[in-house]
Amino acid sequence: MITTQDIIENLRTRDIENTGNGPLYRRLQSALKAVIDDGVLQVDDALPSERDLANELGISRVTVRNAMRALVEEGVLVQRHGAGTFVAPRVEQALSRLTSFTEDMITRGMDPGAIWLEKTVGHASPEEAMALNLSPGTEVTRLRRLRTANDKPMALEYAVIPRAFLPSPDEVDKSLYDALAKYNKKPERALQRLRAELFDGETAKILGVPDGSAALYIERRSFLANGTPVEFTRSYYRGDSYDFIAEMQVDAR
Repeated sequence: MITTQDIIENLRTRDIENTGNGPLYRRLQSALKAVIDDGVLQVDDALPSERDLANELGISRVTVRNAMRALVEEGVLVQRHGAGTFVAPRVEQALSRLTSFTEDMITRGMDPGAIWLEKTVGHASPEEAMALNLSPGTEVTRLRRLRTANDKPMALEYAVIPRAFLPSPDEVDKSLYDALAKYNKKPERALQRLRAELFDGETAKILGVPDGSAALYIERRSFLANGTPVEFTRSYYRGDSYDFIAEMQVDAR
C-alpha cells in the first residue's frame, strides 16, 4: 500500500518550485495529476492531508488547497466529508463490445444511476427519422438523462427509440436495454461515431465541470439482428473520467 511518505518523496523528485511555468498551485496540480497518471496513486487511494503536503514540500496550505480544489473540479480527485481526499474512479470501456452504461458500471463494481431530465413521446425530427430509417412524423420515445456512477456525474445522454419498440418512456428505469429486452428488441450490434468536443455552459453546469472542459461526444445507432434500427443515442462523456479502449491487430493481408 502506498504511504504518505512515498507520495511526498515522489512529489519531491518533480521539483515543482523550479519546474514548469505558471502559479505554484498549478505546478503542484500538474505534479499530483502526474503521480496518478503514472500509477503511483490508484483509484480510491488517499492523498496526504493539506497540512502534511504543505509542511513536507515547504509550501503554503493555500497553495495545496487550490491545487486540490482544481483537481476535484476536474474530477481527478474526490473529497469525502470527514474522511479525506481520494483518487476518483475512472471508467474504461472497450469499443469492441456492445454494452449499456448500466452494464459497464456494474461490471466495474460501481453503482449506476440516472437523473431524469426528460421522458417524452413525440414525432421524429428529420435527423432522427433518417438515423432510425423512419417515415417523417413517426412517433418516437425520447429519453434525456444524466448518467452517474457512485453518484458522480459521468455523461449526459439523449436517446430516441421508435415508439413501436418502446411504447412508454416510463418503462425505462436504470437500463434502456433492459426495457427493450422485455419486447425482444434489445440491440444486437451498433455503429458509433466519436469525436472530441468542449462542454458548453449548460452541459458543463449539468455535469458539474468547468465551462470549456474536455468532452467526448458519442453518437450511437443500434440495430436488431435483422438490421432494423432500434436506437439513436447522442452522449456527452466527461473527458476526465471516461476512457474508451480499442484493441487493434495487424492486417493479416
